[in-house]
Amino acid sequence: MSSVSIRKIRKSFAGLTVLDSVDMEIAPGEFIVILGPSGCGKSTLLNVIAGLDDCESGQIVIDAVDVSGLEPSQRGLAMVFQSYALFPAMTVRRNLSFGMEVAGTPKPTIVQKVDWVAKLLQIEALLDRKPGQLSGGQRQRVAIGRALVRSSSICLFDEPLSNLDAKLRAETRVELKQLHETLKSTMIYVTHDQIEAMTMADRVAVMHKGRVEQFAPPQSIYEKPASLFVAGFVGSPAMNLLEGSLDGAGRFLVGQRSIGSSAYPFEDPSTAGEAVLGIRCEDIDVVEPGSPDSIPAKLAFTELLGADALGWFDCLGKRMSVRLGVDAARSMRKEVGLRFDMAKASFFSASTERRL
Repeated sequence: MSSVSIRKIRKSFAGLTVLDSVDMEIAPGEFIVILGPSGCGKSTLLNVIAGLDDCESGQIVIDAVDVSGLEPSQRGLAMVFQSYALFPAMTVRRNLSFGMEVAGTPKPTIVQKVDWVAKLLQIEALLDRKPGQLSGGQRQRVAIGRALVRSSSICLFDEPLSNLDAKLRAETRVELKQLHETLKSTMIYVTHDQIEAMTMADRVAVMHKGRVEQFAPPQSIYEKPASLFVAGFVGSPAMNLLEGSLDGAGRFLVGQRSIGSSAYPFEDPSTAGEAVLGIRCEDIDVVEPGSPDSIPAKLAFTELLGADALGWFDCLGKRMSVRLGVDAARSMRKEVGLRFDMAKASFFSASTERRL
């Protein structure tokens, strides 16, 4: 297991800032997911860590050693690419052993490592096949195996599951998490898929426009997003957002409607000014119209999702989602009241877009 320190990394392409002073401290044995939309800089950051891209300033420090000036082969990392990058003319066995052969590893050691990784990833029956004879999931296992035989204490993954279908992605997610628990190596995993981030990571770094918006455990990011971007990006459906103003006396004003905010844990209870209220769909109750602390709403439509359902309501000039039971969704009346659990809400400054 190795620690990784990412210190003030900056990177630009043709005058466009791709990484803007990125800082991260990764503990030995952590499974870190770098999450963000396309173009946010997450794959570039992984390439900088691996040494495949240079940075303009900053340091990559592994186990207290600055490796920023070292070649990729000198950093002691293993990397799994989105495209698998297998040699098509070689068998699986040779794909796994080739890097060790080039490095001059003794043959008994090569055989031992190939047998070990084949058993670990359950690809023993595939060793004499070529990549063209394998399914997408099998190729991905081989690509992971090729990284593991290097016995590196740090493994990098660049969207390794994006080419797989939904069922296979779910299965491989579980296998990767179990693999991490078995090997205890440090893993840094890039994805745009928030389900992968929420289910696999010890901590998630949410990136936006080259910066890390929040670096925290998955549940903390979901429950207490640090910014408006994180609130809107993490969660399906996205967090409901309402623009309004805080009056500094425990009330949030949306037009002529006042919503009590005294249950919310403000850092500064006297906060006043333009703000945005965020509320998750499961933190809203549907009640009788006119019930205390409720807001009038009108049902637009419902979505049945199998085990539960989503109701979409027009409320305070916004379309809002509410998590419902299936039976409740089927019998939902048109005119209702919505009651927010303000203790689980989020408030953001309208000017800085940061959590209040």
